[in-house]
Amino acid sequence: MRHVTGRARRARAALAVVGAWAGLLTGTAGCTPDGPVDGVFGPPGRGDVIRVTPADGSEGVRPGSALRVRVPEGRLESVKVVVSQDARESPVPGRLSADGLTWKPDDERLALAAKYTVDAVAVDGQGRRSARHTTFTTHVPEERFIGYLAPEDRSTVGTGMIVSLEFNRKIVHRAAVERAVRVTARPAVEIRPHWFGDSRLDFRPEDYWKPGTKVTVDLNLRDIEGAPGVYGLQRRTFTFTVGRSQVSVVDASAHTMRVRRDGELLTTVPVTAGARKTPTYNGKMVITEMLEVTRMNGATVGFTDDDGKGEYDIPDVPHAIRLTSSGTFLHGNYWAEADVFGRSNVSHGCVGLRDVKGGGADTPAGWFFDRSLVGDVVEVVNSKDKKVAPDNGLGGWNMNWKEWTAGGAVKRR
Repeated sequence: MRHVTGRARRARAALAVVGAWAGLLTGTAGCTPDGPVDGVFGPPGRGDVIRVTPADGSEGVRPGSALRVRVPEGRLESVKVVVSQDARESPVPGRLSADGLTWKPDDERLALAAKYTVDAVAVDGQGRRSARHTTFTTHVPEERFIGYLAPEDRSTVGTGMIVSLEFNRKIVHRAAVERAVRVTARPAVEIRPHWFGDSRLDFRPEDYWKPGTKVTVDLNLRDIEGAPGVYGLQRRTFTFTVGRSQVSVVDASAHTMRVRRDGELLTTVPVTAGARKTPTYNGKMVITEMLEVTRMNGATVGFTDDDGKGEYDIPDVPHAIRLTSSGTFLHGNYWAEADVFGRSNVSHGCVGLRDVKGGGADTPAGWFFDRSLVGDVVEVVNSKDKKVAPDNGLGGWNMNWKEWTAGGAVKRR
């Protein structure tokens, strides 16, 4: 399976940086066919149990708007709400109503220039569990621009992590903005920028980071004119640490995934990749988001039957690891027959690992999820699809160094 949420349009002007691939990646999970498919989850359908307001994908939500999570029957089993500002995540305290039908935050006023992420699990009147994952962003003042940063401030990431800034406004004066962003590493290594379009600026070294590297990102964007009359707001420093090296190679033809840690083979896992009509992308992909449970609905990504209903609607996909912004996931699969894994490709474009309903720690999917980091590399080979685009998620490793360095706005000798 493969899911498309598209790259969310950012609110105008700014007060903060919102972190996350999460920041670049919003919405819910699913799978997509070959090629780009734009879409967001949108309002819940008739079969959804959990209602979240503001609606998934909402932008520019005003501070006075009410944040609520509700179910019409049964009870909310868990609600986790996180607010991201300046690439820092903070939990949002809240409380359930006495009847278990409604959750609301303790502080009713929403933060400005922030991104909210809501993860809720509910049990309906018949005892069936379902999950919902939504995001929305709040109002940002006029005539300013900000960069939404990945990875998270003070995080530990895999060796394939790419520093990525997505700006909420189109950048006209790219060289000026590029000069105002400084990325350094200890131990030192050459790090170069690359622009994807007019609103995204990525940084990476020539090769994967060495384990243990400390990376610092200095944003000196305040009062930098990014476009006529539009000035930057941020002056901040962010850091992250590169953890151990883990690179996994999915061989779509052999139906296996070889997992290597610091160059040593840990294990070979049987998988199922994209079917003949919906193959998995080839190429190097970087883990950008990890969800213990999420929903995948074919209707959101163009997989519909003659009645317009989704070809699949799985409310509790376990161990979902996002690989691209267009929606390629590596995830647990409990609905396929056990003999599929290692023998045939049956997915809508994702890479499936054997799992059990609810997610099992001792299954191949649970094992891999527990040993993965945002920033780890998953490379797909021998699939009957094209190579993933370098701007699809953190796909910049699919460009050689000459191509990468040619994408900077500041000319260097």
